[in-house]
Amino acid sequence: MMSIDWLKVHRLEKEVAPQLQAIDELVERNQEKVLTAFHDAAIAETHLLGSTGYGFDDRGREQLDEVFARAFGAQQALVRPTFVSGTHALAVSLFALLRPGDNLLYATGMPYDTLRPVIGLQGANQGSLCDYGVSFDYVDLTEQGTLQIEAILEHLLPVTKVVAIQRSAGYAWRRALTIAEISEAIAAIKSVRKDIFVLVDNCYGEFTELSEPSDVGADLTVGSLIKNPGGGLAPTGGYIVGTEAAVTQAAYRLTAPGIGSHSGSYENYRLFYQGLFLAPHVVGQALKGNVFSAKALTEAGYTCEPSVQDTHGDIVLRVRLGRAERLIAFCQAIQRYSPIDAHVLPEPWQMPGYSDEVIMASGAFISGSSIELSADGPLREPYIAYLQGGLTYEHVKIAVTQAIEEMNRRC
Repeated sequence: MMSIDWLKVHRLEKEVAPQLQAIDELVERNQEKVLTAFHDAAIAETHLLGSTGYGFDDRGREQLDEVFARAFGAQQALVRPTFVSGTHALAVSLFALLRPGDNLLYATGMPYDTLRPVIGLQGANQGSLCDYGVSFDYVDLTEQGTLQIEAILEHLLPVTKVVAIQRSAGYAWRRALTIAEISEAIAAIKSVRKDIFVLVDNCYGEFTELSEPSDVGADLTVGSLIKNPGGGLAPTGGYIVGTEAAVTQAAYRLTAPGIGSHSGSYENYRLFYQGLFLAPHVVGQALKGNVFSAKALTEAGYTCEPSVQDTHGDIVLRVRLGRAERLIAFCQAIQRYSPIDAHVLPEPWQMPGYSDEVIMASGAFISGSSIELSADGPLREPYIAYLQGGLTYEHVKIAVTQAIEEMNRRC
């Protein structure tokens, strides 16, 4: 490990002190909200334990749903280790709400890579929505990355059943949408069509603001537990929260009609509860890391989205590196300064679900965990690195400082 210029690091921190203080205040408010959810759900030690088999009368599972619903301002929740990813939870949600002949409208442009086969935009005969007779349309964001509400309303068809909003950018160069923007869009859609379900892909956005999409009227809000709400402890899983009617349909799709959320076992729920409790603090650490990284990388000559001055609406910092060798060097450096598998050298590969080769660095305690410090990106112009997560702010400072030095040395 190369020596770190701590005087420079501390100078950069002083220059972003107001942004760091604002994040501390956000964490305090969100921690209070989550603690209140635990109290109101009357979580007891017995709820940390699980069950086996069918899982009938599994109070740990039932109260985990309850505390998530309260923390996210929702009527009902479906929190399960059997969701293998955020994409899986989103696929369950879409198949739950849509029927043959219905139309799905994406309000944030084309969805990111792993959802395209789910919809039927890539691949064939895989059991996609299109295979089942669901049509698809989308409305691009503005050049500034904002929702085009009038255009969304104009694209609504009599058969439109679901409007989907992707809060984070995926592999795109834009900022995350704010809760205020999502709220405005939901209100506009519901004002003309109360029968439409609004689904928000909340991956990477949880606890980055004081409210969640379910607080402002989203019928379903969906995400992964190995991102923000798992707090770096949840070993797997995903969540769906929202209205009782919509979550019930998702539960029927996940298990079976007539069974829904009333069955399903897991032998120990402690890490899911504890992860949710820690999530506001851990997300705050990641946000602080984003702010510091944006400052350091900007000073090094790279363009970041969001910038230091912008609101960070998710835990992802997008860094425009301009050259493939820089993207590779950056990701390899993040891997090298990770606690796990630091000796492993990541290389670009044809990852399932993606159209371009992707390089991924994730020396994480939980495989693929995006709330732990990681960096990845597809090998396509303009060669953007997607830096995300960080269980501790201190780790982010060390790793990013070293990654900048590595790029300077190699490229």
